[in-house]
Amino acid sequence: MFSTLQDRLSATFKNLRGKGRLSESDIDETCREIRIALLEADVALPVVRGFVARVKERALGAEVSRALNPAQQVIKIVNEELVGILGGETRRVRLAKNPPTVIMLLGLQGAGKTTLAGKLAHWFREQGHAPLLVAADLQRPNAVGQLQIIGERAGVPVFAPQPGNGVGDPVVVSRGAIAHARTKLFDVVIVDTAGRLAIDEELMTQAADIRAAVAPDEVLLVVDAMIGQDSVVTAEAFGERVGFDGVVLTKLDGDARGGAALSIASVTGKPVMFASNGEKMEDFDVFHPERMASRILGMGDVLTLIESAERAFDQDEAAAMAAKLSSGQDFTLDDFLSQMQALKKMGSLSKLLGMLPGMGDMREQIENIDEREVDRVAAIIQSMTPAERADPKILNGSRRARIAKGSGSQVSDVNGLIERFGEARKMMASMGRGGIPGMPGMPGMPGMPGGRGKPAKQVKQVKRTKRSSGNPAKRAALEQAASLQQTEAAEAALADFELPDAFKGLLPPT
Repeated sequence: MFSTLQDRLSATFKNLRGKGRLSESDIDETCREIRIALLEADVALPVVRGFVARVKERALGAEVSRALNPAQQVIKIVNEELVGILGGETRRVRLAKNPPTVIMLLGLQGAGKTTLAGKLAHWFREQGHAPLLVAADLQRPNAVGQLQIIGERAGVPVFAPQPGNGVGDPVVVSRGAIAHARTKLFDVVIVDTAGRLAIDEELMTQAADIRAAVAPDEVLLVVDAMIGQDSVVTAEAFGERVGFDGVVLTKLDGDARGGAALSIASVTGKPVMFASNGEKMEDFDVFHPERMASRILGMGDVLTLIESAERAFDQDEAAAMAAKLSSGQDFTLDDFLSQMQALKKMGSLSKLLGMLPGMGDMREQIENIDEREVDRVAAIIQSMTPAERADPKILNGSRRARIAKGSGSQVSDVNGLIERFGEARKMMASMGRGGIPGMPGMPGMPGMPGGRGKPAKQVKQVKRTKRSSGNPAKRAALEQAASLQQTEAAEAALADFELPDAFKGLLPPT
């Protein structure tokens, strides 16, 4: 969504790099480019004016003129101001002291409100709560049926005493849902109200009546992030007539310019609390202003990536894998497959790569990634026998042809997978021993060219005699002693080896 804004800001900051001191004209030019970038992103004009004025005032002040790297200081200022217009700090849901916590959803028809209700319920269920969905949209055709289907996908029950399609009173349904939740011990109630194609008096009156009937702890306005500045008009109308506590942005994975996300918090004074960026139930999370600002500036979102990995990778399995590697056991194709399947649980590869810092210049390549490659790899591995997965060395030509036929692929695909697995196996074996091979010139890697760390102790070479003993028993004893000496020397070297901090995060948890 923010690709155009990212490109414009990156080009602007690139012109500042390398300058030891920034003149007033440099700052004026930078602010002008930032203004154009924000306007092209469809950010509301009052927000743009305030943002640029604050950036310019701070950039002309002492914090930039006295900085060792003025360009980086300007980027820091822009980042802080972006966080400010996105809402500042992360806003969490206020839970009721006496359950259930009632959450009411507002929004125009087509904003994705019903789907969002299911995602929010699924999110609460993952947090350990017992949510209940309430079908209070009784006017849109088949809205009740849609919510029931979404509730089934989310694994959350739906309170729907009325069939909808113009039949029933949403106020009565909403009030009855609260009583039902107290009886059945649901601690979160999510009320899905009716939407309209445009703001009208009937919509506002009905929403206000439901709010008065259920006294919600949170009223969330669901906004389609693709409608740009119109979202601000919608939010202001709902704020005047019904009132709301926070905003939920949907369709953040679309190709809109992102003006809604950058405008709505500043104009309404209400924080963005959640963001939805896909079709799956898992494509939903708390909105973090500082992380969104980091993405806009092309600095990635490593914290969200780590949280996704923690949810996708089972801790017990990771600990078992670490124990297996440390004990010297081989990394098999079954292990390789389980790692790839866990990676798939984290989401699409393009989204994951997009969260890494500095990937903005590779956006085109990332967008062209074939997401089905993981499925093809899984099909090839699953077409192998258990013995072949444990020891790929036995895969001769006929076996590879059989695997290719069984997985619907080519022999060249099987060969490519085996080669990639061989490299992965070497890396995992080295991680089990406490090092990473094939990384010459990396800063901080001891004992390697370019490394600044403490060099590892040299393994003492054992002098072998040119002529071995003719006595088989004596020769075996000598060889055993030599092997033991080599092992002890290697263990001493590894004991002094310290893996750089940059690589410690790659190791599975122990």
